[in-house]
Amino acid sequence: MKPFAYVRATSLQEAAAAHAGLPGSRYLAGGTNLVDLMKRGVERPGTLVDLARLPLDGIEELPGGALRIGGTARNSDIAAHPLVRTRHPALAQALLAGASAQLRNAATTGGNLLQRTRCAYFQDLAAACNKRDPGTGCAARDAVHRDHAVLGHSEHCIATHPSDMAVALAALDAEVELHGEEGARTVPATAFHRLPGDRPEQDTVLRHGEIVTAVLLPAAASGAVSLYRKARERASYAFALASVAAVLELGPDGRRVHRVALAFGGLAHRPWRAATAEARLTGTEPTAEAVREAVEAELAQARPLRDNAYKVPLARNLACDALATLARQAQDGQPRTP
Repeated sequence: MKPFAYVRATSLQEAAAAHAGLPGSRYLAGGTNLVDLMKRGVERPGTLVDLARLPLDGIEELPGGALRIGGTARNSDIAAHPLVRTRHPALAQALLAGASAQLRNAATTGGNLLQRTRCAYFQDLAAACNKRDPGTGCAARDAVHRDHAVLGHSEHCIATHPSDMAVALAALDAEVELHGEEGARTVPATAFHRLPGDRPEQDTVLRHGEIVTAVLLPAAASGAVSLYRKARERASYAFALASVAAVLELGPDGRRVHRVALAFGGLAHRPWRAATAEARLTGTEPTAEAVREAVEAELAQARPLRDNAYKVPLARNLACDALATLARQAQDGQPRTP
């Protein structure tokens, strides 16, 4: 591992100044991804600016019922929080599906959103990778790409984003609160991560030195239900081959869809919000046929590669099952707690 300097920040201002003033700086919170990449030589920061002792680990209810989850809140604390479990079970389920208890005890909100792809070629210094070393090519395209993207990829990168939490946040209409040299700003969770285009090294819309200070969850609508479903290679903790986060709210008649949100994970460079499917389902009865037609219309945009066409029917079946489950819950008035 390359030697590096270490700064323990005591305020947001100190952290931002240290990051801006020292070459090759990276922020450190739980370190569950960054430290692994440093050991492999993929990340070689000159300075680590430690955020762990900043007062950003709270989970609080805001006026009106919204929730604010701090940027250094631990994943285990979020998943266990009673307001998250009762109001936004999809988020709790995603976190519980995402990692072992040991990792959840260390991983943070901001770190989860900022984790890098698990593409084997990104982590192999001998392989060409535009994300790790722009302009060198994408070794995955002509090699083993069974786990790679079927939506939104480009000739420059076919990697997927590994976060389960980010998929749930996309479906829950969350916002990401940021702080940097230019002050504070808020970005929708659906716009926080980027598609690769010709700049796959840019995972997010973060500006230089910005810190994820919190995630904001809107108040859950009365009667809305949500869940997270994930398909993986093994039952123990593994990254998603495909996953789905869904939110459903029926109208006053208890039959037609008033609001639906659907997001896919494991299919793209970022969580994929299924706007086409949502538009088709809104105002309709969520019958098996209607749900399937809406989901298939969304996945018609997929461009599977040689080895990963299986992801399309896998994602379709996950989404159809998730929405059927939520329709039953909404009609029966079942509790939302995981």
